[in-house]
Amino acid sequence: MSGLFSTLNSSSMALNAHSRAIETTGKNLANVNNPNYARQRVVYGDRGSVETPQGVESLGLEVLSVRQLRDVLLDRQLMREIGLSGSFDAQRDALQRAQAGLGQNIDGSADVSAAGSANGGLSAALDSFFNAFQNLAARPTDMGARQTLLQKAAILSDTLQETDARLAQVQSDIDTEIGGSVTQANTLLTTISELNSQIARLEITHPGGANDLRDQRQARLEELAAILPIQVSDLGDGQVAVAVKDASNVDIVLLSGPTVNGSVAFTGTVLTGGSPATTMALSAGSIQGALQARDGAVQTLRANLDLFAEQLVTAVNAAYNPTSTTGADFFDPAGLTAGTITLQSGLTAGTLVTGSSGAAGDNTIALAVAGVASQSFSTGSGDLIDGTLGQLYTGAVSDLGQALATTTARANDQDNIQHLVRNQRDTVSGVSLDEEMADLVRYQRAFQASSRVFSVVDELLDTVVNRLGR
Repeated sequence: MSGLFSTLNSSSMALNAHSRAIETTGKNLANVNNPNYARQRVVYGDRGSVETPQGVESLGLEVLSVRQLRDVLLDRQLMREIGLSGSFDAQRDALQRAQAGLGQNIDGSADVSAAGSANGGLSAALDSFFNAFQNLAARPTDMGARQTLLQKAAILSDTLQETDARLAQVQSDIDTEIGGSVTQANTLLTTISELNSQIARLEITHPGGANDLRDQRQARLEELAAILPIQVSDLGDGQVAVAVKDASNVDIVLLSGPTVNGSVAFTGTVLTGGSPATTMALSAGSIQGALQARDGAVQTLRANLDLFAEQLVTAVNAAYNPTSTTGADFFDPAGLTAGTITLQSGLTAGTLVTGSSGAAGDNTIALAVAGVASQSFSTGSGDLIDGTLGQLYTGAVSDLGQALATTTARANDQDNIQHLVRNQRDTVSGVSLDEEMADLVRYQRAFQASSRVFSVVDELLDTVVNRLGR
């Protein structure tokens, strides 16, 4: 009798264990398309043993735990790759907006060999301006040529101003994006701290059992890694700490268990975090990429445009007003940047000077200004640039194009690396339909076998209790 009851109890426990395994497999199958889900496996174990008159007997099979299949090293490697992807993607997007701000297309190889080879925008306006002076030199008394020149000059100055304004707006938009990323980072830190608390509370009696919450936390950590170059460490009680590095390679702890240490802040030039607030050394993440684009290629382009505008104003005024007579310049000498360049006040078709003698048909000044287009400047001779104005602009455009092409190539390479690492992690944590279906059949057969044992023992007990001795 005691043997039958023991067997019945063991069969009942086996039914419960296999039922739990089938339930877990079904959960895996339901999450086959959930990228944040790590597959789970039941861990079978013996409930223990007890001594009976027939000898030592097992108390039966049970599910000791439901284990999440994760590789911590792969998780951390993937977060690093996500951070690098975030940096390159943010930098590429910013440079693409800067390219659009130029108002012209740049060849993907950034191979621009001469002024005007990059079609449209400022390059075309510069060519049209000097061509108009050349046309005026051919017809110095033609009022139509004079009006055309002033129109082309206004277009050139307006194009410079608009280009500078668009690039300044690109930088402003980058600042806005960084502000949004900072807000998102602080929200993620708060969410991770709350998940830490929930996991610690639920795993007091079942260590490692809060699998769904751990999936949620890992997803939030990866989102944060796309923004900041975080370092994640396990505190040993189901909770994690999150830190970044400062310039001295010392950890700035942003989060420790349920506690968020201060908040991430952006001052306009640097990013701070921790308590007390410490400047972060950014090596990855979208904020780092955005700052690198803003203060790197975009700012360099604006500086080159300012240099271009100043040299243009200086050279054209020197040719147009060789005696440096006050108020007789072509461009306003006070507007020496791309954002402030403008024509001299009072300049009209009637007051436009074409020759130094003032005689009708004199085109010496018009020719001199037209010659600025091919004039080669030298910093060694006191000029602001080396080479021609066209070469300066071409170089500035080429630098931006090369930066964009390089960043795009690196972003594509990094996406491939991230995809490779993610695939490696998926071989450990991802759900395989074939594997889960095979497990489902295996657990089904085990459940059916235990059910059969239960039925047989039940029949034997019925025979012993109700029929034996009749």
